[in-house]
Amino acid sequence: MAFEGLSEKLNNVFRKLKSRGKLTESDIKDAMREVRLALLEADVSYKVVKDFVAKVSEKAVGKEVLESLTPAQQVIKIVRDELCELMGESNARINMPSKGPCIIMMCGLQGSGKTTHSAKLAKHFKKEGHRPLLAACDIYRPAAINQLQVVGEKAGVKVFEMGQISPVVIAKQAVAHAKDYGNDIVILDTAGRLHIDEALMDELKNIKEAVHPDEIMLVVDAMTGQDAVNVAKAFDDALGIDSVLMSKLDSDTRGGAALSVLAVTGKPIKFVGTGEKLDEFEHFHPERMASRILGMGDVMTLIEKAEDVIDKKNAEEMAKKLQENKFDMNDLLDQLRQIQKMGSIKSIISMIPGVGDKLKDVDVDEKQFVRIQAMITSMTKAERSKPSIINPQRKRRIAAGSGTKVEDVNKLLRQFEQMQKMMKQLGGKGGKNKKMMKRLAGMNLDKLPPM
Repeated sequence: MAFEGLSEKLNNVFRKLKSRGKLTESDIKDAMREVRLALLEADVSYKVVKDFVAKVSEKAVGKEVLESLTPAQQVIKIVRDELCELMGESNARINMPSKGPCIIMMCGLQGSGKTTHSAKLAKHFKKEGHRPLLAACDIYRPAAINQLQVVGEKAGVKVFEMGQISPVVIAKQAVAHAKDYGNDIVILDTAGRLHIDEALMDELKNIKEAVHPDEIMLVVDAMTGQDAVNVAKAFDDALGIDSVLMSKLDSDTRGGAALSVLAVTGKPIKFVGTGEKLDEFEHFHPERMASRILGMGDVMTLIEKAEDVIDKKNAEEMAKKLQENKFDMNDLLDQLRQIQKMGSIKSIISMIPGVGDKLKDVDVDEKQFVRIQAMITSMTKAERSKPSIINPQRKRRIAAGSGTKVEDVNKLLRQFEQMQKMMKQLGGKGGKNKKMMKRLAGMNLDKLPPM
């Protein structure tokens, strides 16, 4: 999980500060030394670390902090504010032109995830109501065109290709096609190399000159750490990039690249890939990321993820069922499937304030979802509607049908019974809980499988 190591170390520093009550300059100095080490271990650029610690130290030793009733909280706020500034104070948007299709030129080294993330970006725009077009401009890598067609189909986005001809011609024709057929965004998937060379840059410059892209977006692999930052700087120096898309952020437990890119290149991170699925993709919000790093959760992203997968009509129907205590196993199955669409359970938990930090060492068994779904689908229609009829004989049949144990079935039934009791209590308290019911219908984070 992104920033896992850094988050843990910073939270240890802040716990020590909180335990001291009043703080001295010496306490701040000791804490900043630990912060400095934590950032360096997270593979943050040395110069960035040096400047960051200097800024935090200067603000933290001020009179209003040291004499505050909650000095540790003040220090945490300063660190959070500086983290936001380090990554960019607000979410940077795509440079959309007032007229004609927006041309986004994707570039990067081989293996960075450029083709897959071109499709992720296209799907993201499609969800926003745009009509994106993917253009296959990588004519060198074996099966690159085919790969783009496969991920494009999964994203539900048309792919424009002309085979192995000049990438410059393909790019120009793709833009012309978009104008003719009403596509308002063109995403050019250009060729990559294993390393930065003159031939690669010349080709990218030629494409840039031919179609004048509104956005040149560099895809970098977060797991390469400072190499990702060096690549971003090299591409910017040679080509002039507008933004960075950071892939595989979910696999980078250090997070140094994300914290260094803007400071080193002056170019913002606009999007991040957070998993292998096409939906595991999000806007990069520095303030939200800073909150995650400091163990404060990220409620806004969690809500957005929920809104993406939840049908409003279904949520209203579910809220009504919850109010009337008519929630059954079919509904639970539906809710579990919706939660799965939001991403991994560990990533969801990490966004819940006050929960993610406490559960960081808990081994979340993602397969538990599969087991629960198997148990529910092994039930008859009558059993799903009325679980109370499930006797020992039925339990043995459900366990055998789902490849689980009778104890697992018992556990699921107990949890479901507890859930129903809670819903009954909430539903019996009048209109003031209607909003809460609706949220539960939409999120149902209390229905996470046992850990």
